[in-house]
Amino acid sequence: MTVPVIETESLSRSFGPVRAVDGPTFQVYEGEVFGLLGPNGAGKTTTVRLLNGVLRPSGGRARVLGLDPVQDGCRLRQQTGVLTETPSLYERLTARENLSLFGALYGIPETKLSRRVARMLEEFGLADRADGRVGEFSKGMKQRLALARALLHEPPLLFLDEPTAGLDPEAARQVTEMIARLSRKEGRAVFLCTHNLTEAQRLCDRVAVMGRVWFPPAPWWPLMLWVAPAVAALGVAATVLISTRVRTFMEAYQMSASLVVLVLALMAGQITGVLYLSPPTALAVGLALWLVDGILIGLGVRTSRREALLSTNQA
Repeated sequence: MTVPVIETESLSRSFGPVRAVDGPTFQVYEGEVFGLLGPNGAGKTTTVRLLNGVLRPSGGRARVLGLDPVQDGCRLRQQTGVLTETPSLYERLTARENLSLFGALYGIPETKLSRRVARMLEEFGLADRADGRVGEFSKGMKQRLALARALLHEPPLLFLDEPTAGLDPEAARQVTEMIARLSRKEGRAVFLCTHNLTEAQRLCDRVAVMGRVWFPPAPWWPLMLWVAPAVAALGVAATVLISTRVRTFMEAYQMSASLVVLVLALMAGQITGVLYLSPPTALAVGLALWLVDGILIGLGVRTSRREALLSTNQA
């Protein structure tokens, strides 16, 4: 294993505030099955799309079969095979018609296409159903046909995204045996996305583990909008303390204390990444908190002055 067919460095992709792929760095070599493990939503499918040039990365770089997926996406996809979790087949067409159609799209010469289609149908155990409509196939048969389609143009690199998801044990076993044969006997590189640890242990030479999707911290300037209400509360309370008496300060502080705690909690959520608010939302929240804080302190001061006035009149 000396020639890398896939090489990534700090590859990342964000969708708005969501970091779907967070900087993985790895290499995949000829003739190995490389497993990308992770729970649903960890970014496995997004990584496959990045490596095939379907999506543009937000950061980092990748080289696949010596090509840049961003600049040479069309050339790259001619040399890779992709099997998704849900096989995308034309169900009104027969198995033979499906493979013939995709073979023509891959640019396989007509003189070779019919023989290659027949060979693939035979290898994947579909020769006896070659002229049956795909809509009448079981899920396992559709998955085998989709795998045959991905291999029809004999790509050196195969991407398999949850290839056994939803299959019964027998169909899953057939698919995993085919994957093992492709790598061990034919020397193809296989990039396998899965969350099935047993499947990964059985098939993969090496694995990489992706974590769950995390939200990045918001910019620092919205945090200042949340600091402002807390500072305003303490500032007004201090002014009341100086101009009147301690009781007024305590009343004002008690009324705004819960709001100060809320502000601090929101700040902590932003800093740790547990909570994310976009800058416009943070602006609206900050202004609303500032307004409510001013109203509460104003009520406290007004009440204190009213009590002081009543005490003076009674005296």
